Amino acid sequence: MDTSPSALLRLFVPRIPFLAKTALWHSLWLSPTSSKWDLRTEMTVRIIRSLFDSPEPTPISKQQRWSLKDPGIKGKMWISKVAFAAPEEEDIRDIMVDAIESMKEGDGVYKIPAILPLEAEWTGYRANVRHDRPRPDLSEAQHYEKLMSDVASPVTILYFHGGAHFMMDPSSHRIPTSRLAQLTGGRCLSVRYRLAPQNPFPCALLDAFHAYLSLLYPPRDSFHKPVAPHNIVFAGDSAGGNLTFALCQLILHINRSSTKPSLKFNARSIDLPLPLPAGVTGTSPWVDMTRCMPSVVSNAQYDYLPPPISTEQVRKFPRDELWPTDPPRGDLYCDLSMLCHPLVSPLAAKDWTGSCPMFFVYGEETLTDEGKSVASLAAQQGVSVVWEQFEAMPHCFSMIFEHLEAGRRGFKDWADFCTQVASKTDVKEKARKIETKGTWFAAKSCKETDRDVTSLAVCSREEVADRMKSTRDARIQGFDGYSKIQPNL
Repeated sequence: MDTSPSALLRLFVPRIPFLAKTALWHSLWLSPTSSKWDLRTEMTVRIIRSLFDSPEPTPISKQQRWSLKDPGIKGKMWISKVAFAAPEEEDIRDIMVDAIESMKEGDGVYKIPAILPLEAEWTGYRANVRHDRPRPDLSEAQHYEKLMSDVASPVTILYFHGGAHFMMDPSSHRIPTSRLAQLTGGRCLSVRYRLAPQNPFPCALLDAFHAYLSLLYPPRDSFHKPVAPHNIVFAGDSAGGNLTFALCQLILHINRSSTKPSLKFNARSIDLPLPLPAGVTGTSPWVDMTRCMPSVVSNAQYDYLPPPISTEQVRKFPRDELWPTDPPRGDLYCDLSMLCHPLVSPLAAKDWTGSCPMFFVYGEETLTDEGKSVASLAAQQGVSVVWEQFEAMPHCFSMIFEHLEAGRRGFKDWADFCTQVASKTDVKEKARKIETKGTWFAAKSCKETDRDVTSLAVCSREEVADRMKSTRDARIQGFDGYSKIQPNL
């Protein structure tokens, strides 16, 4: 992203009156969140919210280009850029398509993607250097060697960045991935998956599947050696969190339903069932693409995410080379008919039995209720689930508010979970038992209160299904062109 002085001036100067008013109201305790937030948090949330609430929306292509500007590599991080060749065999795509078809209810529409070469960044923590220390002039292989020389644990985090499925990439998330590497003593593989709207579902999911298998069974000339599944954790924020749980659900479904004994990948024969990772985690994972749950409205005062876009806003939304698509599609990420598919919206998944342990961290945000439903169902089905929710905190707060105790605690607990589940050094070593536990953290004090994970859900499974389907159907039916050009941000 562009963080140059000129770009920051263009961002903040027009908002000076707004910021002054925000500071005054907060200081006089007239803001509804004054008792929950400090001034810095209030200002940050309101600035981000104002960007989403602009009366003149920015074209999708411009947002995407802006989010993909590489901020450069410096300071306390090792980065090694890699590319995994596309396998000659099409088995991973075919078995994913089989899963999509068998989990589909009704006539969902999607295009079968090609398997393409996949770029990613190995990320590690670079100790004992200044924050502005330039990146050494070395080859990518040498950077990987340097990275590995600072790795102290076998933890390997397969990371999927957020950005509403159409923005950002590994370069935008180097700070959180290097923090995860620091706190776990391990390394992250941050994936440059294909972005919508150019590459709709299931392109990103196929890339995620490709990345996982490339960790387990590296292509020739890879920098890394095969990584044991008990040392791998799926992790992601927001839309990246969607991919972590969708990928977990894909593997579970393949293992339950595939009649094939094996699949081919990079000239290897891989026996089924596929190994699961040590854990699947997300900070504010977006697991409901319909955005139908009550917290979308009830928690809006604490969040900066915009509500589902209105018809009037849709009419004003600027057209560009990326949006609307040709032929028109009702959602950036997928055809509207696929919104309730479990691999699009993991909230719709009915069975998490046999999953690896899960970790969720949310604020009191608009996406919270969908996460509660997934965590509750998984716990009821015998999965070890750790749930943490922080009062009055917005979306992805632990990646934004490092100055707050809530932000530091949420991020540290995320990293600690990764360490707990994935630090085995020997396959024969007994895995650490992860106890299902839910915790509510009070605003400012972070005072802890236990929560029963099995009863977190605010809606029954039947009500969740009805909400999702009615929201999807309303968008499909549309009115005044609503379903034809809506970018669901």
